[in-house]
Amino acid sequence: MSPTPRSAAALAAPALLALVFGPLPGAMLAAALAGAMLADALVARRPVRAQRHAPAIVARAIAARLAVSVDESNSSPPRSVRVRQARVPDVEISPQEGDGGLEAQIHALRRGRHMLPPAALRVRGPLGLATWDHAAGEPSELLVYPDLPAARRLALAVRTGRFRDSGLQTRGPLGLGTEFESIRDYLPDDDIRQVNWPATARIGRPMSNQYRVEQDRDVICVLDCGRLMAAPLAGAGTRLDAAIDAATAVGLVADELGDRCGTVAFDAVVHRRIAPRRRGGDALVRAVFDLQPAPLDSDYELAFRQIASSKRALVIVFTDLIDEVAARSLVAAVPVLARRHEVVVAGVVDPDLDAALGSAPARTLDVYRAAAALDVLAARQRAAARVRGAGARVLETPPAALAQACVAAYLRAKARARL
Repeated sequence: MSPTPRSAAALAAPALLALVFGPLPGAMLAAALAGAMLADALVARRPVRAQRHAPAIVARAIAARLAVSVDESNSSPPRSVRVRQARVPDVEISPQEGDGGLEAQIHALRRGRHMLPPAALRVRGPLGLATWDHAAGEPSELLVYPDLPAARRLALAVRTGRFRDSGLQTRGPLGLGTEFESIRDYLPDDDIRQVNWPATARIGRPMSNQYRVEQDRDVICVLDCGRLMAAPLAGAGTRLDAAIDAATAVGLVADELGDRCGTVAFDAVVHRRIAPRRRGGDALVRAVFDLQPAPLDSDYELAFRQIASSKRALVIVFTDLIDEVAARSLVAAVPVLARRHEVVVAGVVDPDLDAALGSAPARTLDVYRAAAALDVLAARQRAAARVRGAGARVLETPPAALAQACVAAYLRAKARARL
């Protein structure tokens, strides 16, 4: 029970009455007010019929609906109810309070598992003299997944043929398909080897052979969860967040194409390992959604030996090439994979470095900042050159483009029969 400002103001009346007419009338009025407050509190104490509708799974940085409904239609006398939903770290709720119910948007800023406490209901009695607090529902677990909507859009674009990449070309029998499926009209970007000349002569217009997409190929996403992946990115979480978003997109596209997808997540030890399997994209998301970077140096050789002897696959290693010293262990371990697999090392470039170089200096400090950015970029280029020399392809893009670039690299590897 809690008194309200109205009750505090009302208690001033007995004091004033006691000063004017003596203590007895003031005491009687104070007793009457105390009785009214108690009666109001008993009315507010009655249970409230309320229900909270909170999502069990949300995507990082994607808004979801949270609602608390209150049913006071059968309450007599009528009571007012104010609802408040407490927030937890890295989860924003807006608005947090509402009268008679709550309609809010929930934004989770960090992947993983979060416990959402029950909503608090503050019920005011009909006289407005006392309130009573209730809880709506029980604490519930909120699972924050990677950016699934963006990954599903990429998978849909691949399925419907709307995915565009300048480095990807249809190559007939040597391309995405090797098994004949049908004959269709010739398209401007078709390889000349796809043209079906007998059908063209018979129908009188250019016709091409359509080949069935190769299936049952393996793609493995290797996620570095060490200290280098904890570096923050402006508006995009950490480097590990961008990597997991991209790995999710690759996994869902592999599901669309009928390929097998697996994953390995590691730092100084291997935390998660899923062997390539059909419909492995969903398993990948469930396995890695709660991974967080650790302040440890990553053991690339340990992780690579987990998959070195498996069937030939496209192995996408998500890590950060900060300089030659940090990339030394990666360069030493890449040949473990490159002997059997097609290896792509994928990472993100820091937008702040490009911003420091792209803006005209206004102060002396800006010149020093641009010089430091040039040194960092040169160190990254030297590290990337050493990784290429070890037998891997290097892919570095802005954070928002990493998922699309990895999907394009995956499709190009299929198109060139590298899997």
